[in-house]
Amino acid sequence: MSHSSASSALPQQHHVSPEQMRKIAVASVIGTTVEWYDLFLFATASALVFNKAFFPNFDPLVGTMLAFGTFAAAYVARIVGAILFGHFGDRLGRKSMLLISLIGMGAATFCIGLLPGYDAWGAAAPFLLLTLRIIQGLALGGEWGGAVLMTVEHAPADRRGFFGSLVQLGVPVGTLIANLVFLAMAANLSEDALVAWGWRVPFLASIILIAIGFYIRLRLEETPAFQRVREEGAEAKIPFATLMQRYWKQVVLGGFATLSTGSSFNILVGSGLNYGKQQGLTNTQMLIAVMVACFVGALLLPLFGAWSDRIGRRPIILAGIVAEMVAGFALIWLMDHGSMALTILGYVIMIVAFAANYGPIATFLAEQFGAKVRYSGLSVAYMLSGLLGSATTAPVTTWLLGVTHSGYAFSWFMLGTAALSLIALLMLSETSRSDINAVHEAPAEGTD
Repeated sequence: MSHSSASSALPQQHHVSPEQMRKIAVASVIGTTVEWYDLFLFATASALVFNKAFFPNFDPLVGTMLAFGTFAAAYVARIVGAILFGHFGDRLGRKSMLLISLIGMGAATFCIGLLPGYDAWGAAAPFLLLTLRIIQGLALGGEWGGAVLMTVEHAPADRRGFFGSLVQLGVPVGTLIANLVFLAMAANLSEDALVAWGWRVPFLASIILIAIGFYIRLRLEETPAFQRVREEGAEAKIPFATLMQRYWKQVVLGGFATLSTGSSFNILVGSGLNYGKQQGLTNTQMLIAVMVACFVGALLLPLFGAWSDRIGRRPIILAGIVAEMVAGFALIWLMDHGSMALTILGYVIMIVAFAANYGPIATFLAEQFGAKVRYSGLSVAYMLSGLLGSATTAPVTTWLLGVTHSGYAFSWFMLGTAALSLIALLMLSETSRSDINAVHEAPAEGTD
């Protein structure tokens, strides 16, 4: 496909100064960090605490699977949230949806910290935990896409990959903070105290991050791309219907192309925690491994995003997917030694592969859709990948481990999801030279 027309992209309608761009990037990073902090706080608690606090009358393996099942339930809610927030984000604008999603996530997370356990409320406790988890999922379904668009649609054409990758920092940084807080709790409390009340502190403390994120986002301006949609009166009446009529292929392929990012990261922050403990490592040692990996990932994501501006999105993502295939086996081989140092090395190898894949993917997905349905398209495609990859990783790998008693079940699962992502990626167009301001067409295609 020729990019001659795409390379002469239309100029931004409103010039964004470097200072304004930094403010927009900071606002998006802080907001997504808060959201992913909340999300992975729940994941960490699912692996270490919730099977005891909310599912105590089950076999430990069953209890862990039920806790992860509650964790996974929100991924279905994410799809609903993506459609709901995408609808209003494409009709009313990006900014208002970002504020609403942040409030929803913050309220649900705070309430989880107040929720009595199974001992106090019986079966009502895990039911309410599931309800709050679904609210988190609805909010996150609208959060990520809006944050990406707020940054990518403001960014200079030759730096979209870099600025889009900054939004992706929310995943490792949010996870890093969540694990730091949990590590502090685990290091200073007995296991009984951690299960009884200590796990609540990180959930309640999130209200501080929510307040900071909300304040910063209040000061943002609407994106130039959406302003063009509004000025042309081109808002879709039912964005999701328009999306599925004109861009269903990009939605499905985009979801599968992003599949392996969820699998690789959730093996590290979810299933890997339990597996590491089975190899003789402590909770503290596993949390340190996660934090080291997240720190390395945070350093690498902007680097891979910037490279995608130079050589294209697909080559970088492709390299990351292939690396994930190999890293899945390296990770388990290293963890099987029961050494903290080797486990950290395995985690770092996997996070490097993840970062190459995940850094450019936000911008790549955003560029697959025209501006009038981009919020819906980006959000639904990404949340579809979460449902296919992230949601299935923990319960399936936990079950596989219980059946095979071999950690290489994780590796084969990683290989399978990466293969699907590879196939889907190769069926999508390169987008790095596309016109992000295209209202009626997909920038990657230049045609209906």
